[in-house]
Amino acid sequence: MNQPFIIAEIAQAHNGSFEKALDYVNALVPTGIDAIKFQTHIATAESSIYEPFRIKFSDQDATRFDYWKRMEFSKAQWIQLKEACDKAGVEFMSSPFSNAAIDLLEEIGVQRYKVGSGEVNNFLLLEKIARTRKPVIISSGMSSLEELDATVAFLKERQVSYAILQCTTSYPTAPEQYGLHVVQELKDRYDVPVGFSDHSADIGTCIAATALGAEILEFHAVFSREDFGPDATSSIEIGEIAQMVKSVRQIALSRKHTIDKSTNSQFTALKQIFEKSLAVNKDLPEGHILEFEDLEAKKPKGYGIDASRFKTVIGQPLKTDLKKWDFLTDKHI
Repeated sequence: MNQPFIIAEIAQAHNGSFEKALDYVNALVPTGIDAIKFQTHIATAESSIYEPFRIKFSDQDATRFDYWKRMEFSKAQWIQLKEACDKAGVEFMSSPFSNAAIDLLEEIGVQRYKVGSGEVNNFLLLEKIARTRKPVIISSGMSSLEELDATVAFLKERQVSYAILQCTTSYPTAPEQYGLHVVQELKDRYDVPVGFSDHSADIGTCIAATALGAEILEFHAVFSREDFGPDATSSIEIGEIAQMVKSVRQIALSRKHTIDKSTNSQFTALKQIFEKSLAVNKDLPEGHILEFEDLEAKKPKGYGIDASRFKTVIGQPLKTDLKKWDFLTDKHI
């Protein structure tokens, strides 16, 4: 397995502030992530005044349509955000939620598309993406396997390169909802790169997913889980991300190097230091019949009978006197 591709999602953590969005880019770059992902919302194209709130976290917006309107950036601002990512050497990504958003992202320039859980069955949007000829990452959060099969068939028919993320659409996701085992199930079913999209707010989840073979990791990033916004409580704080990335890289490296437990020849020298020899734990006279209670094991190996052979000396008479803590050798019995 290569190193997992790590995506830090800002999403709406900027709360509509372009300056805060730039702050997030600058804060995320040093953590070692590979890509920074936004969400591109164009309210009039994707929503209406009838859309209900997933979480009514404030009275600032009368409708969710108003909220999406407030989350919009201009084309010039999107270009600046991409340039900031490019300059820092991380990939700029954004999930589109309308065909109009795809048009905008094509003008800005993206390498690939991430399709959110709610858009996996939006074949109109997927057709638009397919026509760009760019690869796709799809989240499976709200999809059954039957629905994923239909989406996969749609993408295959159009010869679109795709990857799938195990995801649970629950904010924050509880441990019993992670579905980490699904990573391998999706690999077996589709034979494509499979990753994990996390909403647990716990760095251990992505680390565990890596140990189970996740090749892509995605998580929400936030300055503080006390911040304002619908995803804050489901996010990893900026101060935690570098440690998570380091652990993920180490786990991924470990998976590339198998250990052969059929031999331990490389530990010969260490075994001489750590393993032990038999000794007696009291003064014992010549002729004493050795019992289990007479024995101790002391470092290093090789100065007495190997401790592993203790049964062979029990019931044997001593040929000579031994002092407390003397090593017990074959010449003594």
